[in-house]
This record gives sequence, C-alpha cells and structure tokens, in this order.
Amino acid sequence: MLSYSLDFCRDSYSWPFLAYMCLVCLYPFTSSCAHMFSTMSTHARHICYFLDYGALSLYSLGCAFTYGAYAMPDRWVNGPLHCLFAPVAACNSFVCTSLSCYSRFLELDRPQLSKILRTTAFVYPFIFDNIPLFYRFLLCFGDGCTWNESVSGYFYHLLFAALTGFLFASHLPERLAPGRFDFIGHSHQLFHICAVVGTHFQLEAVLCDLRARRAWLSSHAPAGTFTHTFVTLGAALLGNALLIAAFTAALLRSSVTALILQSTVPAPDRLKDT
Repeated sequence: MLSYSLDFCRDSYSWPFLAYMCLVCLYPFTSSCAHMFSTMSTHARHICYFLDYGALSLYSLGCAFTYGAYAMPDRWVNGPLHCLFAPVAACNSFVCTSLSCYSRFLELDRPQLSKILRTTAFVYPFIFDNIPLFYRFLLCFGDGCTWNESVSGYFYHLLFAALTGFLFASHLPERLAPGRFDFIGHSHQLFHICAVVGTHFQLEAVLCDLRARRAWLSSHAPAGTFTHTFVTLGAALLGNALLIAAFTAALLRSSVTALILQSTVPAPDRLKDT
C-alpha cells in the first residue's frame, strides 16, 4: 500500500524507510519461527533464539535509519551525531547480538548475569536510537524543535516500549499466581503484544515525519545514498549472520557446553536420579 504513495525504487529519500520496513517485517517473523520451531530439539531451541536476537538487533538498526533520516531535531541535522547515527547503530547491533547470544550460555550456571546481559543487550541500543526523541521531548523548545503530529505517535511508542521492558524484567502477572497464566496472559505474550503495538505507533510517527518534514530536510540535509542505507544494512546483515554462525558453532562443537544447555537439572541431581 505504501508503494503507491512512496517511490521506493527511484526516490532516495524513501530508502531509509524501506530498509526500516524490511526489518520491521523481519523481527516478528523470526520471533514467530523461533517460538514455533524451538521445540524440535535443545540445539534447535538455542539456534532459533540466536536468530531471534539477531533480528531484534537489526530492527534497532532499522529504527536508527528512520530516526536519522526523518526524526533528527533540526538543530542536529548535519551534525556529528546525524552523520554517524546509522554506522554507530550498525556497530551496536553487533554488540546486541553478541551479548544476547552469549547470555544463553550462562542461563544455568549464572542466571542473574544471563538476565542482566540480555536486558542490557536490548536496552543499550534502544537508548541510543531514541536520543533524538528524548531531545525533542525533554530539551528542545521553541524554533527548530520539530513539534508536529508525529510527537504523539513517538510518545505512545516509547510508552509501549517501556511497558515491554517492564514485562520482560518483572514476569508479571504469572509471578503473582504461578500456574494460572501458563497458556494465556503470561508476561511473554503481553511482552510481544506491547512490542508490536509500540512498533505500530512508531511506524505511524515515522511516516508523519517523513511527509511533514520532506521539504525542509530535502533542502537542509544531504540526499540519501545507496551506500549510506543499503551497504550499511548489508554489512550489518553479514556481520550479524557471522556472529550467529560463530555462536552456533560454539554450541555444537563443545560437548560440555551442549550438556549444560541440554539440561535444567544440576549434575548431582541427575546422578542421584539415575
């Protein structure tokens, strides 16, 4: 539907949004596949979630593409952060994938550290990506602060993102009533719902900025280039794929690691049971 109003083939102004849309489609699809196929085997479970983490890391890069192209405050356009925003976000995606994948190797021996690493892996790129929004909301007043209809969409996006993080960390409501939310209403389901609803508001807000600010950005910011958008995206895809392959190889190569990952029962208890 958007292709009727945006020329994705010839209009370089829309290329960051096209990259974002591809990654927005990728992360729910990958997450759905991870949840569906993770029951095939123990190794499949961890590999599926390696891919899920990689897709989420790339989604954070997609957010940076659009925020850098359309949501950057007027005062920051052509500044150092604006110029380096997407490349730094690509590097952040490598950090996110590495930390989140590595956290799975610590789930049994050091569960608290595993949770901290996994949470940090996604909070850090979220904070970086939203620096332009935080500035627009909290510190920018008067001329050049880009107040338009997109602000309400960004606000709801951040609200649902905060709720998503809260559900991930708190494990509510099942913590209050163990066993009663095993199938419907547990925090992980609510987590996914909030994430997708937040992405919906983000998409609407980005579209608003894309259209409302086009004339000003076209005259004040450099035109988008294929290299800046798709070469950066391709490098991030390749780098994240290599990281996932490396963690998968480590999982399959080490018999000790595989044994740890295949069981949630400590070794002494296993021996006792047998």
